[in-house]
Amino acid sequence: MLIRPLLFSVGLATSAATALGADASPDREISLTIYNKNIALIEHVRPISAPSGRQRIEFAGVSAQIVPETVSFVAPNVQLIEQNFDYDLLTPAKLMEKAVGSQVRLVRVNPATGAETQETAEVLSTVGGVVLRIGNRIEVLREDNLPTRVIFDKVPENLRAQPTLSVLVNAAKPVKETARLTYLSRGLDWAADYVAVFDEARSVSSFQGWITLKNVSGTSFANARTQLVAGDVNLAESEQEWWNHFQQRRNSNQRAMGTESSGRQQLGDYYVYPIKQLTTIANNQTKQVSFLDADAVKATKGYEISFYGFQSNSDPQSVESRMRFSNSKAAGMGDQLPSGVVRIYMRDARGQPQFVGEDHIGHTSAGSELALKIGDAFDVTVQPTLLATRRITRRKTEYDMSYLVRSARSSASVVTVRQFGLWRENSVIKESIPGRRVDSSSFAWDVPVPANGEAVLTFTISNGW
Repeated sequence: MLIRPLLFSVGLATSAATALGADASPDREISLTIYNKNIALIEHVRPISAPSGRQRIEFAGVSAQIVPETVSFVAPNVQLIEQNFDYDLLTPAKLMEKAVGSQVRLVRVNPATGAETQETAEVLSTVGGVVLRIGNRIEVLREDNLPTRVIFDKVPENLRAQPTLSVLVNAAKPVKETARLTYLSRGLDWAADYVAVFDEARSVSSFQGWITLKNVSGTSFANARTQLVAGDVNLAESEQEWWNHFQQRRNSNQRAMGTESSGRQQLGDYYVYPIKQLTTIANNQTKQVSFLDADAVKATKGYEISFYGFQSNSDPQSVESRMRFSNSKAAGMGDQLPSGVVRIYMRDARGQPQFVGEDHIGHTSAGSELALKIGDAFDVTVQPTLLATRRITRRKTEYDMSYLVRSARSSASVVTVRQFGLWRENSVIKESIPGRRVDSSSFAWDVPVPANGEAVLTFTISNGW
């Protein structure tokens, strides 16, 4: 509902109900543990002071995207009876909506004379606009530029200026204690962002890693002790979320998993990245914190292409250009790489770094080998041809394949041709270049190609089921 020209005021500002024993004190401590699945564990440590008996204590300033069923409230000498999360926030539209069936006062100003007139009106509806009963007439509150004020006598009890969690407790005696309020919240997420400056001539790349933290929870957190957890914490997912994660795993650019450990703090099977100083994370804010700086990591450029069946193609296909490196200690890094996007730069003839491509990586253990896709090299192509198909038995077929690799580059290169679709009983019967099995479903061949020339890879596959 849009009511631009209206001015709202509340006749009795203190009429919003304050629960007995409510605590208006700020947090003594606040801790955030943020996972990279749009979820965070938040703990408020806050003093409470309340008399004995049954009463309601309110905690304002909790996350607007709190998961209410995860709330834990702990305070000495206090028995918890129930808890409620009030997320209807005080806005002009909500104030008018809650006034349906009640009376408000309208104050209109004559633009010519400045004289004010005041009327009492009953709010009948706010659907598509504000409908009022004023005396014996029905009026729709106009959305023109005539100045109009709507005056309310009080704020409805279930409207809050900020998200509020209230707990109903019973205290056997007056308490002056410290309470701990812990809950999970959506709207807090982080990812790693990397900048890699690749020097192909020297076969090295520098890496800078940044933690990019986003807060869209609807609440700001001041002077919070914050730590970030890298790893795929298991959550109940929808079918679409599961499929998205499956596709990410399928399209992995990790060529070999590492077996090195590092000095990073761990939480179970996850790695923890603490922010050293207390930090304020404002709502709708993106914050970046540095966590990785490696000056000279061994890296090379390579070309790859994958095929998922046995067929001919009349058009040549461009190969993928990839930057290959290891995050091992021997290669110059020796650290885990949290999931994120690596943006790759190369220096031009003037020595200026220019953006050449980016790729996403999953959580990567130290000592792994990766091949990040930079883009497609249109001057290096591969054209597949199915030479022959032979049905050996009902459950076995042989395929003769030929791959013509052409390069218009001024230097020699090596193209890795990867053949998928080999799931069960299969073997390479003949091959013009020695290849290797990559995993349970694919073989690969490294094809050397001369400068401004071509090469041919041929092989025969026996594929069974």
